[in-house]
Amino acid sequence: MTDATKPGRAGRGWLERNLALVTTPAILALFLLAWTAYVQHFQVSRYLLPEPLAIGRALLDLVRQPYFHDAILVTASEVLTGFAIAIAAGATLGVAIGKSRLFERVVSPFIVASQVTPKVALMPLFLLWLGFGVQSKIAMVALLSFFPIMKATILGVRSIQPDQRALFAVIRAPWWRRVVSLEIPAVMPYMLTGIETASVLAVTGAIVGEYLGGNEGLGALVVKTLNALMVEHMFATVIALACLGFAFYGAISSIRRFAVPWHESSQEPD
Repeated sequence: MTDATKPGRAGRGWLERNLALVTTPAILALFLLAWTAYVQHFQVSRYLLPEPLAIGRALLDLVRQPYFHDAILVTASEVLTGFAIAIAAGATLGVAIGKSRLFERVVSPFIVASQVTPKVALMPLFLLWLGFGVQSKIAMVALLSFFPIMKATILGVRSIQPDQRALFAVIRAPWWRRVVSLEIPAVMPYMLTGIETASVLAVTGAIVGEYLGGNEGLGALVVKTLNALMVEHMFATVIALACLGFAFYGAISSIRRFAVPWHESSQEPD
């Protein structure tokens, strides 16, 4: 029996690969117990920090409400639509900038200005131009998300070495063959990594937009429950937002690993 096939070694290998499945529930349980003990020991007001069990009951109550499902659909539609726009804009600009230093000098000041300006300051402009509907939230999602996608795409385009392009010129490969066999495989891992990073910002953009100007979506529901002093329901809505963010990020991460299985970023560590 070799070392690789020993039961103890195999067990340790499984534990290393699935360590998060063991540690995450344990840490979460300890955190909830400490939370409950703190609230009960110091008699913290429920209007400041409710107990986890009260928040759980509020979450179950929300799940039974039709307006809660409508809020999830509104926020999800804003995230998906704005994120699709960000991917299209980020990938297109990234390829153009990656291929042309002159174009980069022309557009870089405007792109940087759009990113260094606080997004909260831009939201009133979106509300003025696009109204209080989903359009302004979609714009916020797209603005927050496109920059990481664009930068990652630029890195992917510029990761292609000149001798690699020269090889395709030497064999007189048609342009479409160079695109399919060289440029897409080189750029895709970078671009998908940028998309994965931007997925976190996409949910943030939708929530910020709903906080500042909206009466629909989970962000608006947080504001409504706070104004009504329904603190348990507010915490429950925040948990729902976290779950939505986890689900969206997990989906994008899975797509990245499926789309570029050959790349080292998709390989399991030894």
